[in-house]
Amino acid sequence: MNVIFSERQKAHYPRHFLSSGAPQPNPEVPERAVRLLASARSMGLTQVEPADYGLAPLAAVHTPEYLHFLQNIVRRWSYIEGASAEVVPNIHPDRRDGAYPASAVGQAGFHMADTGCPISAQTWESALISAHTAVHGAALLIAGDETCYALSRPPGHHAARDFAAGFCYLNNVAAAAQTLVTQFGRVAVLDIDVHHGNGTQDIFYHRADVLPVSIHADPVRFYPFFWGHASERGVAEGLGFNLNLPLPRATSDEDYLKTLDFALERIRAFAPGALVVALGLDAHESDPFQGLAITTAGFGRIAAAIRGMGLPTLLVQEGGYLSEALGDNLCAFLQAFSA
Repeated sequence: MNVIFSERQKAHYPRHFLSSGAPQPNPEVPERAVRLLASARSMGLTQVEPADYGLAPLAAVHTPEYLHFLQNIVRRWSYIEGASAEVVPNIHPDRRDGAYPASAVGQAGFHMADTGCPISAQTWESALISAHTAVHGAALLIAGDETCYALSRPPGHHAARDFAAGFCYLNNVAAAAQTLVTQFGRVAVLDIDVHHGNGTQDIFYHRADVLPVSIHADPVRFYPFFWGHASERGVAEGLGFNLNLPLPRATSDEDYLKTLDFALERIRAFAPGALVVALGLDAHESDPFQGLAITTAGFGRIAAAIRGMGLPTLLVQEGGYLSEALGDNLCAFLQAFSA
């Protein structure tokens, strides 16, 4: 198995965000990628540099307004007298179908859903290469690989068609799934991050050729709050092609695995040609976000169950924050998935 990663993904280094009203150091730091890469290589994975796929894979899942914003907002923000070092919004629209502002401040509010996605001079390049990392993994599956691991950083599953959120700027999983659709026809996305993949849901909510399935901590009292509820089943052609499985806080291995069995049954009924796994390791019992309580051994059991699907599978890194167990969790998953 290959691990796809570029050192340039480490240039993005957000400093702060607001959590429950309190300023906190931003946990989505380059050290995450350092530890995860070391663990992947310790498992015998071969590091591969992603190719440059340009904007086309991103333009297939994001609006042109949003991509233009991401590429230009730092320069425009710098013209503001006394501007902050990072772009952080201070106003948000009450709807998304109204007028589109011309000002940098207004567009930041429109395209950034929260304070967990500050934009600096290095953000665009790192996010673009992170997306190319996932797309490269999809290309390897199309070329015949059974599986590979895309170490995408910054992560992507909270990035919607036209906004950034929750440490995410470009939706790596969605870009990979869209690439795989061209070859496999139908693609399932299984998101095991502790947070609901609201951006992935937003991108595919109207469609029947991609099935997003998300197992996550119940958003009634957990980020992203407004999305991820079981009643969200898709609309129009996508009705019945979106599955959310929210779990109570502190759910541990046994109950999680029962839910995973149900998720995999639904994926089998969809009969996809390929599977993308949004590999969040932040469901672990020692992760700083403390949403679920999966053990390190539990990640191995999760991986074995997913591997049992027998599908060409792309693993795309999502959450999983600094703790002593982070690298061990990835090793447990990769070992069981490769067995």
